[in-house]
Amino acid sequence: MTFPAVPERQGRPALGPATALKPDVPRLAVVIVNWNGAADTIECLEALLRSTVAPRVIVVDNGSEDGSLERLVAWAEGREPYEPPAGPLRRLTAPPLAKPIAYARLDASEAAARPPGPELLTFIASPENVGFSAGTNLGLRHAMRDPRIAYAWCLNNDTVPDPGAVGAILSRMDATHKVGMCGTQIRYYHRPGMWQALNGHRFSLLTGQSRGIGHRVPVNRPFDARKVARETDFVVGASLAVSRAFLETVGYMEESYFLYFEEMDWAVRNRGRFVTAFAHGAIVYHKEGGSIGSSDRRGHRSPLSEYYLMRSRIRFYRRNFPLLWPLQYPLGIAQVLRRLFRRQPEKAAVMIRAMLGLPYRR
Repeated sequence: MTFPAVPERQGRPALGPATALKPDVPRLAVVIVNWNGAADTIECLEALLRSTVAPRVIVVDNGSEDGSLERLVAWAEGREPYEPPAGPLRRLTAPPLAKPIAYARLDASEAAARPPGPELLTFIASPENVGFSAGTNLGLRHAMRDPRIAYAWCLNNDTVPDPGAVGAILSRMDATHKVGMCGTQIRYYHRPGMWQALNGHRFSLLTGQSRGIGHRVPVNRPFDARKVARETDFVVGASLAVSRAFLETVGYMEESYFLYFEEMDWAVRNRGRFVTAFAHGAIVYHKEGGSIGSSDRRGHRSPLSEYYLMRSRIRFYRRNFPLLWPLQYPLGIAQVLRRLFRRQPEKAAVMIRAMLGLPYRR
């Protein structure tokens, strides 16, 4: 493995005040960042709020420009109808939840100043798009103001979780001594019979490239959950749970990335302090890059995605591995040449801008 890991051990950790909670009091908070993606977020919430174990849910609207927050509020109040999609995953959100759903609506300053209320659904409005990491941190900090929350689950808005996912995450993290981060099964939303990743990725420190464990393997293939946990260099950020102790010791997401490499930075900063676990019973279906065009298919990433991948990779190495930082430039030039070979000059241009430290511009 690239990053040292503490061997996973069994046994329930001491969680302080959260351990003695009644079963109906949420111990896990789910943080979802929305940016111009109300339709995806609503489908995610329709599935999440059917969980067999009730979580606290915090949705951070990251300065959306398409009226997303008003649509989310209208959905919760029952003024915007939800139509479950056709196909095999319809079962996760059909029939629509009964409305209205009790919610709290806060701005960023209110979220920073007050603890969560009795409502299990909270919408937080960020005045601008502060990036994925800062938006996530806004939700995480609000969640941690409730001392009863033991864990927080960072979940992409373009995911649809299985109803047993929350319970499986809680069980795995409760049973793992000194747990820090924990992932899940991630299956493709449009190809639910195939994994996008099991828990996380293996990461090549030399090249900065990573690949999902179990990537594009049929879901009926057996796997060793303990082996997956040991081989996880970083948990996939689309479905990443962390413990309160991890946040209090390692800290929150590094906000300078804006997008991408946050979870890798977390893994490096952890450096063996806490265990990385795998909630193998938790299943999440991922639409993969619905907001900005991320994709693991060759040649299918959007220019915006290409820009931030390049910029964040360079920043990651400069922060964490300065001796390898200069190597990212010739590797970056090789990637630019590949985009030109594929006749994708727009992507090549934004990648060059990222390498030069210039702002994104198409």
